[in-house]
Amino acid sequence: MYKILVVDDEEMIRKLVMKYALFEGHTVDEAENGMEAVEKCRANAYDIVIMDIMMPELDGFSACREIRKFSSLPIIMLSARGEEYDKINSFEIGVDDYVVKPFSPRELMLRISAIMNRAGKTQVQPASAKNEIIEIEGLKVDVTARIVYVDGKRVEMSPKEYDLFFYLLRNRNIALSREKLISDVWGYDFFGDDRTLGTHIKLLRKSLGPYNKYIVTLRGVGYRFETP
Repeated sequence: MYKILVVDDEEMIRKLVMKYALFEGHTVDEAENGMEAVEKCRANAYDIVIMDIMMPELDGFSACREIRKFSSLPIIMLSARGEEYDKINSFEIGVDDYVVKPFSPRELMLRISAIMNRAGKTQVQPASAKNEIIEIEGLKVDVTARIVYVDGKRVEMSPKEYDLFFYLLRNRNIALSREKLISDVWGYDFFGDDRTLGTHIKLLRKSLGPYNKYIVTLRGVGYRFETP
């Protein structure tokens, strides 16, 4: 079971999420604003954070940026707004999932399990493991260390951007359907839709700069990472 921090300025939302989380056997802590959330994340070892965007003192976006300075723990963002801009902004700063209010508490619990299950698959490599390095023109990728360089400059990506990029890279020159990308990168238990995939493709293209030319859109099918 997981230790969850629920952050929302609405007590009713906090209590609702806590009720279902406790029923699932999780340990739950709460915070009513972004500032308190950052302080609690510094002082405690949580497994995952569920955070609202619109809050006093420090909004969810700003709180997430502060947390990302010292922790990579999974974060699910809650919002009453479902605009693409908010979703893109969330994924750019390293949010793992985005849930629009009103939401199903049961579905939220399933999203938590899905994220934590995937996080558990990315364990530390043995000390003796040799780093897998891939170089294509000015693009250098250390797959083992999850580090990407574009023309010698290190590029920071969100956790899901890394997952999507490395999957495309390992399957380069292969046509990948949207369904396969979603099932293999997000998991069969993913509750979103292919708009989430499209959003991450946009972010990935932005991160790769001039080398986004390698990500080819296959109309009506999906994508292919096409290299010489």
